[in-house]
Amino acid sequence: MVFPLRGIRGGLTFMKTICLYFEIHQIIHLKRYRFFDIGADHYYYDDYENERSITEIAERSYIPALNTLLEMIHENGKFFKVAFSISGVGMEQLEVYAPQVIEKLQQLAETGCVEFLAEPYSHGLSSLVNDECFIADVKKQVAKMKEYFGVEPKVLRNSSLIYSDEIGLTASQMGFKGMLTEGAKHILGWKSPHYLYHCALAPQLKLLLRDVKLSDDISLRFNNSDWEGYPLFADNYMDEIASHPEESQIINIFMELSALGIAQPLSSNILEFLRALPFCAKERGITFSTPLELCMKTKSVGALDVPNSVSWNDEERDVSTWLGNPMQREAFNKLYSVADRVRIANDPRINQDWDYLQASNNFRFMTTKPSNVGLDRGIYSSPFDAFTNYMNILGDFINRVNRLYPEEIDNEELNSLLTTIRNQGDEIEMKEKEIVRLKTKIAKIEAESDKLRAKIDGAKAPKKPAAKKSTAKKAAKAE
Repeated sequence: MVFPLRGIRGGLTFMKTICLYFEIHQIIHLKRYRFFDIGADHYYYDDYENERSITEIAERSYIPALNTLLEMIHENGKFFKVAFSISGVGMEQLEVYAPQVIEKLQQLAETGCVEFLAEPYSHGLSSLVNDECFIADVKKQVAKMKEYFGVEPKVLRNSSLIYSDEIGLTASQMGFKGMLTEGAKHILGWKSPHYLYHCALAPQLKLLLRDVKLSDDISLRFNNSDWEGYPLFADNYMDEIASHPEESQIINIFMELSALGIAQPLSSNILEFLRALPFCAKERGITFSTPLELCMKTKSVGALDVPNSVSWNDEERDVSTWLGNPMQREAFNKLYSVADRVRIANDPRINQDWDYLQASNNFRFMTTKPSNVGLDRGIYSSPFDAFTNYMNILGDFINRVNRLYPEEIDNEELNSLLTTIRNQGDEIEMKEKEIVRLKTKIAKIEAESDKLRAKIDGAKAPKKPAAKKSTAKKAAKAE
């Protein structure tokens, strides 16, 4: 049965389109670190567990899922499209333990049907406390994406879809065209997540809102035999999308890639379900789009006011899963108290530890909320155990930072140095833009010069002599 859902608004024809997005992030597992290790041991990681976990996820989820997505693109051509965001620390783990995943992502990039998004390199929470740290974190990940996939992301996805008006303003000032965030009920009210909105403080920044139900039907409930929607088939899923009002333009389905194979085991036929989606979408006149396509081609229906931060975690859809209790807030504030000093020190080893210690899972392990879905605390027996281990590591880390940049340096001198660094950064950025402009101008001049040279060479070339008429006539008589 065909559902060609098309409508007319303001003289423009539109149809429903699905924006399918997957996150790839890998937890950096910390080792058991005692109080007496402070000052004696500066290596904080469980390499065995890091290798084991990324290898398992790659084999059980990433490789089969990416193979399926690649086959879907080959089967459906430019019709099927998908987006990914990959944390920088996740990329580092893939580089060391599962480079075949990166190779598969590069194959997907070559199809032209995949968009790579920006996100904080560390998968951290700096957007909640330090703009400069957040900007540096995102720029570092953007450089990583450009290095591996040859593209500079234009759409931003913050850690766990964290968003607020202030974060949106920062993203807009960085030049991003759009952001992904959660279609939380408390910010939408009567509004639908199936439209494009814009940031209340920066109208040029478009917002794509996750459809919570349709996303979680796949990522959380697909294999749950007690769920009323079980078993979920691709045609039923598309029927639900098609049944939304004709004016509902955009269906944003966002989830972690590990949902395919880990949260929902391969034995549940989750990949067969995924593979059938494009065919069922075509039957109903539903298309697929990438986030940037939607941000560039679709008009916003209005501003979305988000004064307080939202995320895609827990029922509250806020940041309480990371900062909801005193232990979490103490660890968080202690970590970011040295953010400026870390940036000034700019030591390679310190920078790497800074990335790993910022990762949001370090704070989630400390949560005391009973509603956390799928939380595995790993080596920790309790939230307090996670807090104690992290604070021991943080104590050693801060001592190392202070040795590079002592606490005795007063705030006035610190602010002076930061101002100098900012000015130098702005100057470098301006010079880089000028270099790009001049290179473009030189390339244009060279192209024009080549054309002119070719024209001159053509004019100088000797013309082929024409045959004499008398010779031609003699030849005719001879015959």
